[in-house]
Amino acid sequence: MERITLFADILLPLKLERTFTYRVPYHLNDAIKIGQRVTVPFGKNKLYSGLVRRIHKEIPQVKEVKYLHAILDEYPIINEKQFQLWEWIAQYYLCAIGEVMNAALPSALKLNSETKIALDPAYDGMCENLSEKEYLIVEALELQQILTLSEAAKIVDLVKIMPLVKTMIDKGIIIPEEELQERYIPKKENFIRLSSVFHDEEQLRKLFEKLEKRAEKQLDILMSYLMINGSTTKDFQWIKQKTVVEMSRSNAAALKTLIGKKVFEIEEQTVSRLQDVKESKSPDEIILSADQQCCFDQIESEFKHKNVLLLHGVTASGKTELYIKLIQKTIRQGKQALYLLPEIALTGQIVSRLRKYFGNQVGVYHSRFNEHERVEIWNRVSGQEPNRYNLLLGARSALFLPYEDLGLVIVDEEHDTSYKQYDPAPRYLARDTAIVLAKIYEAKTLLGSGTPSLESWYNAQTGKYGFAQILTRYGGQELPQTIIADLKAEKRRKSMISHFSSILTEKIQESLLKKEQIILFHNRRGFAPRIVCETCDWSPQCKNCDVTLVYHKKKDTLRCHYCGYNTQVPTACPECGSSHIRLESYGTEKVEDELRLIFPDVIIERMDLDTTRGKNAHQNIIERFEQRKIDILVGTQMVSKGLDFDNVGLVGILNADQILSYPDFRSFERGFQTISQVSGRTGRSEKTGLVVIQTHVPQHLIVQFAVNHQFKEMYASQLTERKAFYYPPYVRLIRITLKHRDSLILNDAARFFADHLKSKLGNRVLGPEYSLINRIKNLYLKDILVKIEPALNNSVVKKQIVEANLLMLQKLEWKSIKMHADVDPY
Repeated sequence: MERITLFADILLPLKLERTFTYRVPYHLNDAIKIGQRVTVPFGKNKLYSGLVRRIHKEIPQVKEVKYLHAILDEYPIINEKQFQLWEWIAQYYLCAIGEVMNAALPSALKLNSETKIALDPAYDGMCENLSEKEYLIVEALELQQILTLSEAAKIVDLVKIMPLVKTMIDKGIIIPEEELQERYIPKKENFIRLSSVFHDEEQLRKLFEKLEKRAEKQLDILMSYLMINGSTTKDFQWIKQKTVVEMSRSNAAALKTLIGKKVFEIEEQTVSRLQDVKESKSPDEIILSADQQCCFDQIESEFKHKNVLLLHGVTASGKTELYIKLIQKTIRQGKQALYLLPEIALTGQIVSRLRKYFGNQVGVYHSRFNEHERVEIWNRVSGQEPNRYNLLLGARSALFLPYEDLGLVIVDEEHDTSYKQYDPAPRYLARDTAIVLAKIYEAKTLLGSGTPSLESWYNAQTGKYGFAQILTRYGGQELPQTIIADLKAEKRRKSMISHFSSILTEKIQESLLKKEQIILFHNRRGFAPRIVCETCDWSPQCKNCDVTLVYHKKKDTLRCHYCGYNTQVPTACPECGSSHIRLESYGTEKVEDELRLIFPDVIIERMDLDTTRGKNAHQNIIERFEQRKIDILVGTQMVSKGLDFDNVGLVGILNADQILSYPDFRSFERGFQTISQVSGRTGRSEKTGLVVIQTHVPQHLIVQFAVNHQFKEMYASQLTERKAFYYPPYVRLIRITLKHRDSLILNDAARFFADHLKSKLGNRVLGPEYSLINRIKNLYLKDILVKIEPALNNSVVKKQIVEANLLMLQKLEWKSIKMHADVDPY
């Protein structure tokens, strides 16, 4: 039989624009499939795991074609539709396909020759079942703790080390170094099973008689085991020890005695960290209000001729019930649904709600899961493991999962800035990427928000998207009453208590007396944004960035929020020696601190980046607030996003001016959205909520729009401005950022880059100008802005940007300049 020579185009997780062709060894011809991981040599000494993108017989026009070494997967881990999404992201967002692969795959599915391995902390050290080569690796790791894959390959004298490494990881012998950094320990629990001696009915009867006379607690354990097992035949299952003890009226000591008597066998088993929950309700039990039903009918009608729909529903209008009904319909059709949320903090509340209706069909995926958990979820989404997930909740990374048959994509709070990935590449906007993902699967996309983005609103009003709307709160609840506290007047009257107006202080006291909870919003973390010398006006600067350091009281340090640099607080000014140093402005940490002085008997907690770094920190704070164990919750934008608390009587916005004064063309839109969303956290039960907005400019147009819930008027005013000055949604933007350590070299290169683009694109190109922050992490930054009107082909403009970059890098002194393009900066 004639042997066929096959070649495979391999995608590598590197910043590379293309695939690389390798020859397939004859013995792998029948096994290789598109979407599998394979190990390939790359460069002189490195091995990588890459993905098979194409299999063909075309002989590459190069001197030497390297062989791929091994196939790591029995079945493909990536499907064709995922590849299509990756290629669209790379093309549209001007990045390398390898960067998309790197962002999409869980780290546990990526290996290269410089990956380090260590012994799994849970490995019991037993060597009887190890192969010779496995034993050599274990022996070396006992002496050296950590090995690179290159070192491991030399020890066992293997060129193709990755199949051996994968086998040892699967056996729980070793782990990649990344898992060590996370201190991951596989979850194990004790399981028990009735010993084989008592599988005989006569022996089991005698055991019963014996325990009845002398050991009532041991009998309870045995009875509980048999009840859970559901059988007194020979089919005895391994059951969690904890489950048996909890069901009985006994304790672990009684079970330990039975194990000692050989009545039960005990075995430690690895269990999944993924939670399976049985549904307790049916979506059919949800009775929609008249307004909800009207909106639901409108959505279904629009979906008949539109694939994307914007759902505008005021806060607390009951959008989630509509989502549940749509998800139910999708799952009944045998398809999967994706529910995107902007923040990990939101997933806990909505997951518990959805699991009541969909049980263990609900999966959750985001960056707080460790790598092993992410791989388990990955496999259950693709159907490679039993109990396929039919509903996935997650932040933007959930877009990259291997869906089998996606039927519906919901993007909740679609206006939120957290849907934008900034660094590293790909710098994609999850909302727009979700629309493309749904198009690839021929699925429907629902964009939901109480304060839609101007782009989505414009697309809906011009007929590009379908549109549905709910303008009343569920149950006929009133929108919250809003009071403006004029900070200028308060300061003149000297009625401020710290950073709190007399109005806000009074309303906090009233809410506390009524046993209502309070949310205070301030979008700046830390204790004080800066410290200043009263004598010479000196202020501490970050040594790596052009920003002042922020004071954090809890750790008594000055910290940069851009590069992480921190230093001790000086006791005297290093410039003039004065000891008169004052704190200026305030962050959430200071708000929390001063509230404790004003209200000493009240439980106050804070939710910001500093207090939510742990895996379950978000959820723990939210649960305590839900259980009314927290009276006042102080937070940054995390508290403004879709959280549902029924006992919040008051929301305070401590500084609305800060939200509205940011130098960005979207600042008024964002200010309106933030004020409206924070305000929406109150009055979500029978009581009418109250919002206090503190501002120096109470007559500000956006403040007035937010107070009076005039979303249409706000959109109209902003669209008029955007049209006049050529900003989205009337044009598309691409922000090009150039970075270099030397500001003079950067200036010359940026001028060349901009001049080249202007010669091709004319006055569509603005800049170069220094970024809002001139230097970050010791790199100076310059921005060039390109505006693309709808009539101009996007791909032509992007081609010019790539060309300008290549021309710039041809100059020797500019070779080290870094360029990145941010398409649709958000």
